[in-house]
Amino acid sequence: MAIDSTRFCINRKIAPNLDIETFFKLVQRLGLNKVELRNDMPSGKVTDDLSHEQVKALAKRYGMEIITINAVYPFNRMDDELLSRAEGLMKEAQAIGARALVLCPLNDGQPISADKTIAALQKLAPLFKRYGIEGLVEPLGFPQSSLRSAVQTQALLRDAQVPFKVLIDTFHHHLYEKAEQEFPNGIDINGIGLVHLSGVEDTRPKAQLTDEERIMLSEKDVLESVAQVRRLEKMGYRGIYAFEPFSSELANWSEADIEREIHRSIQLLQA
Repeated sequence: MAIDSTRFCINRKIAPNLDIETFFKLVQRLGLNKVELRNDMPSGKVTDDLSHEQVKALAKRYGMEIITINAVYPFNRMDDELLSRAEGLMKEAQAIGARALVLCPLNDGQPISADKTIAALQKLAPLFKRYGIEGLVEPLGFPQSSLRSAVQTQALLRDAQVPFKVLIDTFHHHLYEKAEQEFPNGIDINGIGLVHLSGVEDTRPKAQLTDEERIMLSEKDVLESVAQVRRLEKMGYRGIYAFEPFSSELANWSEADIEREIHRSIQLLQA
């Protein structure tokens, strides 16, 4: 494959101990220019102790494009508190120049009906339009997730008549048992807004895997993320790939470790 470097993005989850400026510098050293910020970092804030203006200025200084803020959870259990939090993140996204906001479904074993999910999407859509932010819905493949299927997610978006796109995650694709049955002929490649990449070497059954096992790509990756990317490319996807490992071991990685792992993952994808 030959994927242009401008299509690679680095999720801040890979660098939990780096402040935002140091993170931007690291990404710049890699020759990349896209990042995802989060609201679940150690500080508990998207921008840590920086103002929105400071983050926007740092992004400009280091040539960074902020692709998303992760994430509104659980978007499909709609109430006034959730709506308020979602609007707050949209305001932040607008203030720092982020392009999109990620929406994640309830993931605690409680089912959420299609009708309730559609209603939540329809309630959120006008806010996204007001703030000029794109919505990306990320199905979670965990057995306890209320929305596991990317194909079903796209169907719900169509039924809701909202302009959101689906976020494909190679980890969550692997966890959902029917993904390979549904995906090849059921997915609308033009309705994919972003792809998250990670790798897992743990060989336990899928149902036992958690975010703790998610590292970067390798030859031993049971998710077969490289093969997933090859298929997406063959199907015509030309969007962004964001590296999003999750393991707590990332907290022990040095900047050199992070750079090495990103380089190795990109090389695997370009082979």
